[in-house]
Amino acid sequence: PEASMAVLVQIQVQGIFSGVAFSRDPLLGDKDAVAIEALPGAASAVVSGQVTPESYQVVFGHSDSLPEILGESGDLPPSLLQEVAHLARDLETRYHGVPQDIEWSYDGRTLWLLQARPITTLLPIWTRKIAAEVIPGVIRPLTWSVNQPLTCGTWGEIFSLVLGKRSRGLDFSQTATLHYARAYFNASLLGQIFRRMGLPPESLEFLTRGASMSKPSLGSTLRNIPGLWRLIARELSAKKNFDHDYQHLFLPTLQDLGKPTANMSPSDLLGRIHQILKVLESATYYSILTPLSAALRQALFRVKDQELDPSRTPEAAALRSLQTIATASRDLLGNLDQLSPQTASLFATLAESPQTEPVLAQLDRFLERYGYLSEVGTDIAVPTWKENPQPIRELFASLLFNPSPESQKSEISHQSWKAKLVQGRVDLKGQVGGIYSQLLAELRWSFVALEQVWCQSGLLADQGDIFFLELAEIEQMIANDPGFMAQVEPLVAQRRSHYQQNSQLSTVPTVVYGSAPDPVNLTLGNWTASEKLQGIGASPGQAEGRVKILQNLQAIPAVDQTMILVVPYTDAGWAPFLARAGGIISEVGGRLSHGAIIAREYRIPAVMEVAYATQRLQEGQQVRIDGQRGTVEIL
Repeated sequence: PEASMAVLVQIQVQGIFSGVAFSRDPLLGDKDAVAIEALPGAASAVVSGQVTPESYQVVFGHSDSLPEILGESGDLPPSLLQEVAHLARDLETRYHGVPQDIEWSYDGRTLWLLQARPITTLLPIWTRKIAAEVIPGVIRPLTWSVNQPLTCGTWGEIFSLVLGKRSRGLDFSQTATLHYARAYFNASLLGQIFRRMGLPPESLEFLTRGASMSKPSLGSTLRNIPGLWRLIARELSAKKNFDHDYQHLFLPTLQDLGKPTANMSPSDLLGRIHQILKVLESATYYSILTPLSAALRQALFRVKDQELDPSRTPEAAALRSLQTIATASRDLLGNLDQLSPQTASLFATLAESPQTEPVLAQLDRFLERYGYLSEVGTDIAVPTWKENPQPIRELFASLLFNPSPESQKSEISHQSWKAKLVQGRVDLKGQVGGIYSQLLAELRWSFVALEQVWCQSGLLADQGDIFFLELAEIEQMIANDPGFMAQVEPLVAQRRSHYQQNSQLSTVPTVVYGSAPDPVNLTLGNWTASEKLQGIGASPGQAEGRVKILQNLQAIPAVDQTMILVVPYTDAGWAPFLARAGGIISEVGGRLSHGAIIAREYRIPAVMEVAYATQRLQEGQQVRIDGQRGTVEIL
């Protein structure tokens, strides 16, 4: 019984070297280092605090090489320090990724573990994995005040469905947070939730990124069978439920939102915003459930990515539509040599010629259909294509003079019954993505209309100011709260300055420990140079080419198949440019990311999750990528 006490009989370890180790250094901010303090002799000398031990950092690199030892030159053998570091990391893995504080002693033959306990000051553990793909980039306050409750609320609904009464004591509002103005998921909480569900703590990463997964205990799984069955029932009825909500909720709402906002009062616009947010609760549920459903089916039936057709995704459909317009325009315009490939000159010529009116009309219809897409679909602070059509104009000019390769859609002529079961969920995911993105675009346009009213009245000074306020603060302004109104201008200025400072950070940690992370002090100069980088294989095939780094879509370069495009992340708005590259390397993202889907459709090798790729690789560098193995070789 748990209440009883064992009588422990063991030998006394006669240590010739002893010490303590932290599997993650809590002081120096280097999250890839194990901190070790040690001295010759028994462990009591180190933990007593009466003598000053030797201090070391054992840094784990990004290759198979031995860890590097930093610190003073002392009596401890390097091989022993490396063994202690590996022991500390193995214990961290055994205890579900929780950093460990250990005591150890070495008797000349055996390394003895004397004690291990969690480093509570490093909890919770926050991770950029998955979060950086869901909502990438630097995030403004308004975006987060909308996205955080929607996302955390939906996860809470799904987890509560399975856990039932066992969900008590779990604060689902802590599922995600911002560090350095970027989104992080609570790995500690998610691991705890999945263990309560009778699933391995890394289940979410397995489904979204194809990571390896440990085996759960049979007992915990059996205890959760009723809850898991409830989740399976939701998965099986997802298509039926979505079709019903599409006809009775999503479609009527989008039709109603088509009314102009020009003459609406702030109160009316706030009512419109709340209407959209209410519908977004349902849309967010499907936007989380359907990708997980597709991934679960694909893993269960072992269906390869190449067996699936992703053409129902909005980004793939938009790209194919623009290619069709470009192809038709080439036939209509005849001799392209008479036209300038420069975007501004091209459109000036098209606007002056009556015979090219059909081309411009088709582009207008394209923007009417897909104008809700943007560089970052989940960030309402980012302008949509409809507001800023310049990237689409530049892409159209590029497609007009340099046709893109055809997609592989026509090649998938026959699917097995297993692939069809997965394909149904992939198609549903595309439908959900379109609805979700349209609702977010309407939400953005509502806030933009409200901002225009306040800029005219002098409540806000500059375009974009409203996105540095939170939703509750906007409600205070509409209620004419006098105390808050006086704070608006300095508050916006302060947050804008903070946002700009975070935007200038070239690197941020993939993992953050604790609720108050240290300032970023990562320097790539400390990294060991490597001729091979490792990521996640997302689209098979090999390609060699010159590195072209694209940090954002503000300055769009000419992209061709001789280039390996290196990007910080991929979203729907990036799709047209990714399809033209010879290969893709992304700092974040998994097999189900936008970039991976586009890469597979256009048979472009792609490697995702290459940490700090835009910093570690150099413009013009020759590289070879393997989209099957997930490797990037510097040639």
